[in-house]
Amino acid sequence: MLRSLYTKFFVIILAVTMFACGAEDDYPGLEYAPNMYHSVPYEPLTQITNEEEGKWLSNRGDDLGEYYNSNPNNPHNMNMRLPAENTVRRTKGGFLPYRVHKDSLDFAARYVTNPMDSTEALLDDGEELYITFCAACHGENGDGQGLVGQRIKGVPSYKVGRVSEVSEGHIFHVITHGKGRMGAHGSQISQEDRWKIVEYVQLLQKQN
Repeated sequence: MLRSLYTKFFVIILAVTMFACGAEDDYPGLEYAPNMYHSVPYEPLTQITNEEEGKWLSNRGDDLGEYYNSNPNNPHNMNMRLPAENTVRRTKGGFLPYRVHKDSLDFAARYVTNPMDSTEALLDDGEELYITFCAACHGENGDGQGLVGQRIKGVPSYKVGRVSEVSEGHIFHVITHGKGRMGAHGSQISQEDRWKIVEYVQLLQKQN
């Protein structure tokens, strides 16, 4: 009899504990060790302006609630602010966006140049990127005999003919915007990585 009561009591306690932890509507539920989940640094994707929120469990040392995470130094205590109007995103290497129109291949071929210094490390990166993105069609040696190139006739070789003489600006523009049956890769490959591929393709152009 006593054992049965203990069992029922344990089941009730377990049920209450499980339901208490569940979140519903505006009730966030209970958390185990909430200090592990709520960081003091400002988080751009959350905005809690109530300084008392979570104060009952806070040990921050600034007399504010554990969940409070607004930035008092920004307008409206915002954590993430919009960039200034007309701000232009720069990449890690400091490159501005490539804005040459897709129909301006001749312009790119004549005037667009590689802003990156040629180094052995850059060529190594270029080779790795070329194998990943280009070799399936153009072949590992740039002869147009990749697995896809063998099935789809017309993939050019970098080693002979007009393609062996095209400029770095031409190659970069075609990688970015595509040409003929080759699709654009500007959205898949960063600007820096495209220039690395260009550097490696130019190496292939010189090889017999």
